[in-house]
Amino acid sequence: MKNLIVIICVFFTTLAFAQKDNRVLTLNKETNAIDVVYYYDNGNVSQTGHYTADGKLDGKWMTFDEAGNKTVVAYYKDGKKVGKWTYYIDGKTKEVDYTNNIASL
Repeated sequence: MKNLIVIICVFFTTLAFAQKDNRVLTLNKETNAIDVVYYYDNGNVSQTGHYTADGKLDGKWMTFDEAGNKTVVAYYKDGKKVGKWTYYIDGKTKEVDYTNNIASL
């Protein structure tokens, strides 16, 4: 459980820092969503994902470390955590399922 808390804190810290990084926003005319890619200063992708038209996280989000390695694959629906999230840590994977924005291991 302690590891899960650390992982979640790292993910949201990364999310907070990503706000300072360079980003590219694109309107997806088919879905009316806003596709976003955040970049580190070194040019590598930090995060990819989608926002709804009203600014809520939606769909698949992926987070990468500065070297370009995938660290998290997460899913949102109208701003709430849903589905299976996968964390990649030191060559291992950890999965957490979310239902109604609540984690279950």
